[in-house]
Amino acid sequence: MTIAVIDYGMGNLHSVAKALEHVTHENVVITRDPRRILGATRLVLPGQGAIRDCVGELERTELRGLVEDILARQGKPLLGICVGQQMLLEHSEENGGVECLGVFKGEVRRFPADMRDDRDQRLKVPHMGWNLVEQHHEHPIWEGIDNQEHFYFVHSFYVDATNDAEVFGTTQYGKVNAHVAIGRESTFAVQFHPEKSSRAGLRLLQNFVTWTP
Repeated sequence: MTIAVIDYGMGNLHSVAKALEHVTHENVVITRDPRRILGATRLVLPGQGAIRDCVGELERTELRGLVEDILARQGKPLLGICVGQQMLLEHSEENGGVECLGVFKGEVRRFPADMRDDRDQRLKVPHMGWNLVEQHHEHPIWEGIDNQEHFYFVHSFYVDATNDAEVFGTTQYGKVNAHVAIGRESTFAVQFHPEKSSRAGLRLLQNFVTWTP
């Protein structure tokens, strides 16, 4: 049994791998070898930084087609994290517009520049720090995690998915209701960083490791 953290040059690879090793006895590898990716039991698609760079590196390392094929088959459990979630949408507004993998219908949008809370206090962009996640549907990934549990975020762009049935968690930041957890069949993806989210984040990773779609 092997969990492969897909290494296309972007993302917090080692922190994700260490967090996974903390919750499982399965073999965790960081790899860009197509044979090891195809042979893995589960996959993690991380991402960090600008989405154009992430999509570009996925193409440069010749892993885009492989990842798209795995996602199209929807058989092997895959967890997307941060920009690894955003890349699964159709399009992102970042960098003047970027075409993404199109697994989920919807758009990645930028938080408005003049973000304010209910007391009219200015909110910072990027959205950085702890925020609660409202669970919208039951899912094995949420097992043992309280509704409105806090997770750790760092992002200036957010997912706006089209299909409500595929939205498993949202976070309110100012007037924006960001779709921070989406899923379908064997794919689940989150905007927050479970590897930085203490007990709740480790439980989510543990649930992913034991999840049988």
